[in-house]
Amino acid sequence: MEMLTKIFGSGARLKTLRLFLFNQDSSLTLAEVAERAKITKDIARHEINELLSADLLRKKGTTTPSRYQVNARFEHLAALDTFIRDTTSVRPQNIMKALRRAGALKLVVLSGLFTSAVEPQIDLLIVGDHLDERVIIAAVRSLEAELGREIRYASFATADFRYRRGVYDRLLRDVFDYPHRLLIDKIGL
Repeated sequence: MEMLTKIFGSGARLKTLRLFLFNQDSSLTLAEVAERAKITKDIARHEINELLSADLLRKKGTTTPSRYQVNARFEHLAALDTFIRDTTSVRPQNIMKALRRAGALKLVVLSGLFTSAVEPQIDLLIVGDHLDERVIIAAVRSLEAELGREIRYASFATADFRYRRGVYDRLLRDVFDYPHRLLIDKIGL
């Protein structure tokens, strides 16, 4: 990401670009952009104004608060979208760093948007003991701001996971029957 930050001028610009490009069908308010990209409203306002002046975004409607959306007629939209999607990834060590205070992790599995699986139920599966849901939520929100898209996740206590695995739970089958990647496996899958 550091190389792209240098190319695009700032981390906030890159986060804002990703947010809009990965959510082209959505219109967002200034407050939504600031919250989802984890930047201040002033920085979000500056980045939106820059993207408006580049004609990448357009203001939608006349309602207050103003809503912004990707300009579908932007000349280089397809090329920019392809470039951003191809270069956007979160390294596994960053995911583990974000989750390290969540509890005693036994299993962390990536699927869905991390593995390009089609229509998965979840993108991130977390199993452990004494899991702190608030820490998990904060970690996931941080990763979402980095990626510019929503991450669907599930977290289970180890005993609950073993039970669900034993009864062939559909959610777990959807993860393990399709492409997935184990980051931690202290359970012995």
